Amino acid sequence: MKAILQRVASASVSVDNHLVSSIGKGVLVFAAVGEKDTLKEVEAMASKVLKMKMWSDESGVKDVKLIEFLRQWKKSVQDIKGEVLCVSQFTLMASTKKGNKPDFHDAAGLEQARELYDHFYASVQALYDPSKVKNGVFQAMMEVNLQNSGPVSVNYTSLHEAVTLEIETSTPKGQEKDRAQEMKDAKDEKGNKTAEHFELSTDLLE
Repeated sequence: MKAILQRVASASVSVDNHLVSSIGKGVLVFAAVGEKDTLKEVEAMASKVLKMKMWSDESGVKDVKLIEFLRQWKKSVQDIKGEVLCVSQFTLMASTKKGNKPDFHDAAGLEQARELYDHFYASVQALYDPSKVKNGVFQAMMEVNLQNSGPVSVNYTSLHEAVTLEIETSTPKGQEKDRAQEMKDAKDEKGNKTAEHFELSTDLLE
C-alpha cells in the first residue's frame, strides 16, 4: 500500500460541486492499494498515519531559529488532536519506467481495492477519534482542495514491515542561508551529499 501524507491547515473533498468532507489542521492522506496488499499492510498504514510525527514541539521556544530541522518532527496528528482526511487515489501505484503513459498494473482490482481501502479507513477511525477522521468517495471523480502547511509531504510505502519515507519541506523565511551553510558543512565533513530520502525500520518510527 502507498500513501502521501500532507500536513495541512485545512482540506476538503467535493464531488459534483457538493462538499463531501472537510477538516481543519491535520493530515490529508492520499492512499492506494496494490495488488499484493493484504490486511497486514493496510493496518500498518493506518497505524503510521496516526503516529507519523509531522509537527514540531514549540512549547517554551521563544526564538523560532532554535527549532532545528531534524528536531521539528516531534508530534503526530494524535498529539496535536488534529483531523485526518482519507482520499483513495489508485494513481499512486503508477509505473512510469517505460514510455510516457503511466502503467497501473501494480494497482489492486476494483473489488480488492474497495475492500482494503474501506478497511484502512475503518482502522484509522478505530485507532483514533472517529469524529476526527473523514473520508472521500471511493472511485468518484473528486475535487480536493488543501492548504499545505510548510509545505510538508511524506510518501509512505507499507511493505515487508519496512517503510520508505520522502519528506519535502520548505525552509522558513530568513533561514535559507543558514540551512544552505549547514548542508555545505555536512557535505564537507562527510564527503557525501546530504539526502532527504531514507529507509527506516518501522520500530524507529513509533
